[in-house]
Amino acid sequence: ARALAPQPSIVIADEPVSALDVSVQAQILNLFQDLQNEFGLTYLFVSHDLNVVSNISDRVAVMYAGRLVEVASTDQIYHNPRHPYSSALLGAVLIPEYREDKKSGKQVLLGQPPNPANLPSGCAFAPRCAFAKDICFQTPPAIVPDGAGRLTACHRRDEISLTGVSG
Repeated sequence: ARALAPQPSIVIADEPVSALDVSVQAQILNLFQDLQNEFGLTYLFVSHDLNVVSNISDRVAVMYAGRLVEVASTDQIYHNPRHPYSSALLGAVLIPEYREDKKSGKQVLLGQPPNPANLPSGCAFAPRCAFAKDICFQTPPAIVPDGAGRLTACHRRDEISLTGVSG
């Protein structure tokens, strides 16, 4: 309520439902959507819960080691990720029931995330990426638009196919 008192056009919500049980999360997310419709709000919604993100967001920005690696519509990210980290992240989402189409194709990330105070040269994800080549270890990739409203920071974005890799 305090955040809405000055009638903002944007609300930044950092993990607003992370400590809530699922039924209360749903109520709060419905309230967010009702307030958005009533006041024309834009949200910058920060969350690690990809199920929540998929329900609340029109566009998603995926970050790795403090850097944007992919920005796209929710449907683009969830159905056709272009960055290997986006694909691995989605593959890690728990599926509530066994489904034949979800049993394979998951990318398992090896190694550990980098130390944010001492990021590797090149792409921060390269040491954990199954698609990394020499350039990935040497030069940080620029985040490049594809002409369809998507931005991707990957040297190999046009060479690799992640179809079927994510969950």
